[in-house]
Amino acid sequence: METSARRHELAVVLAGPGAAVKRLRLHWKDALPEGWKYLGDAWERGYGDLGWRSLDGGRVMPWYFLATDGKTTHGYGVKTGPGALCHWTAEATGVTLDADVRCGGTGVRLGCRKLDVMTVVARRGEPGEAPFTAAREFCRMMCPKARLPVGPVYGFNNWYCNYGRDTAGAFLDNAEYLAGLAPADAIRPFAVVDAGWQGGADTAKDAAVPAGWDRANPAFSPGASMADIARRIRDMKARPGLWCRPLIAGLGHPPEWRLPRDHAYLDPSVPAVRVYVRDMISRFKKWGYELIKHDFSTWDITGRWGFEMAGDMTGDGWAFADRGLTTAEVIRDLYRDIRKAAGPDTLIIGCNTVGHLAAGLVEIQRIGDDTSGEDWSRTRKMGVNSLAFRAPQHGTFFAIDGDCVGQTATDSVPWEKNRQWLDLLARSGTPLFVSFKKDTVSPFQEEALRAAFSAASGELATGEPVDWLDNPTPTRWMLEGKEKTFDW
Repeated sequence: METSARRHELAVVLAGPGAAVKRLRLHWKDALPEGWKYLGDAWERGYGDLGWRSLDGGRVMPWYFLATDGKTTHGYGVKTGPGALCHWTAEATGVTLDADVRCGGTGVRLGCRKLDVMTVVARRGEPGEAPFTAAREFCRMMCPKARLPVGPVYGFNNWYCNYGRDTAGAFLDNAEYLAGLAPADAIRPFAVVDAGWQGGADTAKDAAVPAGWDRANPAFSPGASMADIARRIRDMKARPGLWCRPLIAGLGHPPEWRLPRDHAYLDPSVPAVRVYVRDMISRFKKWGYELIKHDFSTWDITGRWGFEMAGDMTGDGWAFADRGLTTAEVIRDLYRDIRKAAGPDTLIIGCNTVGHLAAGLVEIQRIGDDTSGEDWSRTRKMGVNSLAFRAPQHGTFFAIDGDCVGQTATDSVPWEKNRQWLDLLARSGTPLFVSFKKDTVSPFQEEALRAAFSAASGELATGEPVDWLDNPTPTRWMLEGKEKTFDW
């Protein structure tokens, strides 16, 4: 291992000819002050588990952490796009950084090449600087080349009002209604076809056969092609968006394409799989979709959700086909392939993706696990918590997507709660997606949706959680220069 230091940075490079290396560990021995609070990030999405907490030596803090006494806030992390999966732990006697350089669950075999493992960065906070301000400045330091959407992002997504049980006709009917609620003179809203459209699958839980990504399944669209649907979305003065799951394996995929850990998924280290994924994304672009949402790749690769990972994103004992690449490199290269295939003008949303590896390669990142069109407690837990504690990444890593305001039926979610979630997203400066069916929208809900689209279509400052040091689901927010209190 080689290190080179310059102001606020430490570059780490690994050479291991003839060795199979699993992990590197760096430790800084120093007494940490008593009474401070610590905030770490998540491996991929938040699961309602983010927050400022007292010092805990057993707490895994992926990618970076912040430390504050409420008056001064310091940041410690690694720059985005590293070649390793990195996490921090902190205890009274010092700070430790672990870098997982495994290839899947076995040691990486670098051969003669050198691996740029990571660049460690630190920021010393200014006395009197607000923790939120310090967090945003540190995120900028970690991500010098953020990729951001041009203009606000808002509109309709059909998942939480149908959960994959939709038809093209119903989708277009709902999309046209909701697009009509947007201000006529504003940037146009999106209409996103989420899971359930793909050939060979009725829902997101079914594997799509290879043909599943070149046509719609008959239950969704017995007549119109996906290119026709994109054209009809544009005709209603909305912008077409499409969901996909690139690494799900299907009938006809050869054994050598499949992930050794689980043959139900594709191995993105295989060159032919990389071509397959690029071709898939290019096809969606040619159909006319201006936004592509790719999903499930972290689960498909690692076999774990973020809340199951602790200090290891994946288990031991398996390897990618290319033994010379780290897991971080394989994931990062997948995101680069998708970015390249989509081209410079297509927006990418990463869902169940690793934000620290996706930064600079996606415009929008889903920051939390799914909200709900049926269960308000889930939206409160996943949506509000993730939006609050990953808000510093908005505009510094990418645009953060707190997920949808959803409703499956008229009374499926208490409107007094959903209305507040709608208002927070609309005025937070982050993307806003709503998932409603027009036949369940009441007149006062329609009025609220119009107001939300009007707000979301403008350029707004990032919403700031005021009571986030003490509240895992902050109720006090600074929005458009004024403090507002919510009752979750």
